[in-house]
Amino acid sequence: MSAGACTHGLDTGFIDLGVAKVAVLGVVQGITELLPISSTAHMRIVPAVLGWRDPGSAFSAAMQVAALAAVVSYFWSDVRGFFFGSINAVRRRDFKDWRFRFTVWIMLATLPIVIFGVILSKGLNTCESSFRSLWVIGASSIVMSLLLAVAEKGCAHRRTLDNVSLKDAMIVGLAQVGALIPGVSRSGSTLTAAMFLDLERDEAARFSFLLGLPAIFLAGVKEIYELHKAHLPPEGWLILGVGVGVASISAFVAIWGLMRILERFSSWPFVVYRFVIGVVLLAGVATGWLK
Repeated sequence: MSAGACTHGLDTGFIDLGVAKVAVLGVVQGITELLPISSTAHMRIVPAVLGWRDPGSAFSAAMQVAALAAVVSYFWSDVRGFFFGSINAVRRRDFKDWRFRFTVWIMLATLPIVIFGVILSKGLNTCESSFRSLWVIGASSIVMSLLLAVAEKGCAHRRTLDNVSLKDAMIVGLAQVGALIPGVSRSGSTLTAAMFLDLERDEAARFSFLLGLPAIFLAGVKEIYELHKAHLPPEGWLILGVGVGVASISAFVAIWGLMRILERFSSWPFVVYRFVIGVVLLAGVATGWLK
């Protein structure tokens, strides 16, 4: 790891890259963050192919802010409906209101990743973290590819978001914990779990994104706070800001593309792509091309 890539224990390799390179990686991060293909894997492959250094795990974590902006803007009607619907339900003391119950379920389903995130926080974004091992990322990509294939092939895909239950939310929430393992992908783990619950493909994606909002928000805010505590220099904030701005736009486009693919086709393109990415990573490590 080059000098300056570690700021008070945080992996901040993106500072060494500069604005232009971070803007390019922001596009890649934004697209892959919300598609079920693992942004972490791409943040290792793309810089390696281009001959750049690893931007670091702090960059990937802070990009959650971009993902949050994209999800909220794309699903604004849902977010607004659940937020204000829940407030009105509380005012009426109508705790059986479905929007209120669904909002509470989302909060409860966020607890597993919060708990495990706190437990593993010291090892997740530190310099030279073993969690970002290419072996781990490659193997995770292949495993998730196979699980998504099983969900695609063996499930009915008939249910809609209107008839999900607390049990469904908790199952997807537990699956979200897998996102702490680089290569699994938060979108990939929750989409796969939702499809195993027989949700229609596009409804599974909608469920995945809405359920992930609190976790995305908490992860992004936590990382920004950690960077603030680590006294990230002004240059670092500028570079990070460019990455977030670019990633927000590309993430919105990624959601739009994902919903179109799932509505009209299936998740098979992502199954194949994830498997190939996993094989490329493992082959790259085995041959010494990737380190």
